[in-house]
Amino acid sequence: MTSRELASLQQRWAAYQELPELTEHWYWRPGWRAGRQFYTWHLTFEHQPELHNLTTQLQSQLAMPGLDLVPLDGLHLTMQGLGFTDEVSDDDINAIVAEARRRCAGMPPLELSLGPVDPDAEGIGLLVRPWDRVEALRATIRSAIATVWASAPEPADNFRPHVTLAYSGAPVPTEPIRAQLAKLRHLPVAQVRISEVPLIALRREGRTYRWATVATVRLGE
Repeated sequence: MTSRELASLQQRWAAYQELPELTEHWYWRPGWRAGRQFYTWHLTFEHQPELHNLTTQLQSQLAMPGLDLVPLDGLHLTMQGLGFTDEVSDDDINAIVAEARRRCAGMPPLELSLGPVDPDAEGIGLLVRPWDRVEALRATIRSAIATVWASAPEPADNFRPHVTLAYSGAPVPTEPIRAQLAKLRHLPVAQVRISEVPLIALRREGRTYRWATVATVRLGE
């Protein structure tokens, strides 16, 4: 674990000890509404049995009031948004995907470790490491977008790779959750290998995120 990752994990855990209650995650962000979809690049984890086993083990201990558990087929790592599907043209999508495929072809697949648990006010996630590999992939996707548009949307800075296991569903006290997490912080991490990056159309269905894959960019082709 690099010094950046360790410092983040320690700082966030210390802050969580001082957090009196959760912040509900499910408020509507600007532009979002029921039924509206958003184009975004995510890493998804459909065929990762080691991660699924760890998630199942952790979630069996986190079925607690105030936490909405993420289904295994909803696990994701948010990478880079594009825009709402009713505002981005098919021509732009096709051009961005083609450029992303060209630029990512020379990048090797990602070998990542997920864990330990890494909570904050809006959810409980898994630390992802190494950050620099994910950051490099995100920078490549942003550069592909910037060849079609004047610049990539969303800030380049303050990106923290993570995979959420449970979202905060109500402003409940954190004390019992903290006590449970303290028992789970030293479980073995999960290893994953990522060889493709999907562009998805993301939507909210109740208290979970769902999506349809629009295009896929393979790494190392």
